[in-house]
Amino acid sequence: MRIAQVAPLTEAVPPKLYGGTERVVSWITEELVSLGHDVTLFASGDSKTSAKLEATWPKALRLDGAVRDPYALHIVMLERVRRKCDDEEFDFLHFHLDYFPFSLFQRQPTPFLTTLHGRLDLPEHQPVFHLFKAPVISISHAQRRPVPQANWLRTVHHGMPENLLTPRPVRPSYLAVLGRIAPEKGVDRAIRIATRCGIPLKIAAKVDRADQEYYDELIRPMIENNPLVEYIGEISDREKSDFMSGAIGLLVPIDWPEPFGLVMIEAMACGTPVIAFNRGSVAEIVDDGVSGFVVEDEISAIAAVDRLSGLDRTEIRKVFEQRFTARRMALDYLAAYRSLMEAAEPRMRLVSSAE
Repeated sequence: MRIAQVAPLTEAVPPKLYGGTERVVSWITEELVSLGHDVTLFASGDSKTSAKLEATWPKALRLDGAVRDPYALHIVMLERVRRKCDDEEFDFLHFHLDYFPFSLFQRQPTPFLTTLHGRLDLPEHQPVFHLFKAPVISISHAQRRPVPQANWLRTVHHGMPENLLTPRPVRPSYLAVLGRIAPEKGVDRAIRIATRCGIPLKIAAKVDRADQEYYDELIRPMIENNPLVEYIGEISDREKSDFMSGAIGLLVPIDWPEPFGLVMIEAMACGTPVIAFNRGSVAEIVDDGVSGFVVEDEISAIAAVDRLSGLDRTEIRKVFEQRFTARRMALDYLAAYRSLMEAAEPRMRLVSSAE
């Protein structure tokens, strides 16, 4: 099958450091190539892939200070995809650009779908999904709740390469936070939970420019005045196995409708249990009492920390292997592609005979 994967230009594919969507696009792309498909990846020029790379811009936009209007470059990329469709270069198009492709690509015959990677609970999303009925994939069932009127095809949970992160033979000695420091991620709550438990906390996370004030005013004083807390900063995939394996548990005390939460399956890949607040996708991803604990607040999270030692880290790794590998994710997407291609065949035959 000739497949186009169309990624955001914000980060390289895969990203050098933080970047959930681009990381997932890379894993899908590489698995599809390994399964024998002819894949073209539309992404920034500093991306690394075994697929054919179609670079719209030489560098990931987050790292290119000269770019002030990222939407202009995304529009250029979408038009390049459409022109290749005119030349019948693809059997299927898979977008990772939210609603941006809807209008243009509903007007051409090549089957396509869009994976929605973000939150959908903002008021302005309502008219979009009332108007457009482009086929969309959810990354959790919870993600769908605000927009049931969307043309949902199926839910495909994210998956990672099976051996990207693996358990290390180290003795766990601290609680961990991984990802991004922002109000909705609840790092202040994680600090309070660890402090109340008297257990060291290591924070491996980046601070976006938009969240710098939150970090400076709230989080930095909590770190500087607490000997139990260590701020490591942003880490790469190469460092995650050691970081996660050394953790008693990963704290995910979020306060927003998390669409998926890659950090949870990154922890599971290392056999590390997760304590996460019951928001968004959490109850779908964490098997309560097996791969971690789903809790409602700080008090219940503190109580759950005492129960982490009772979980089997080997079993947690098995849960990851059964539910959250990139191969399983790629096969789920292939099934979705084929269902849409089969639905489009009668229409395509009709057009062909009319010509």
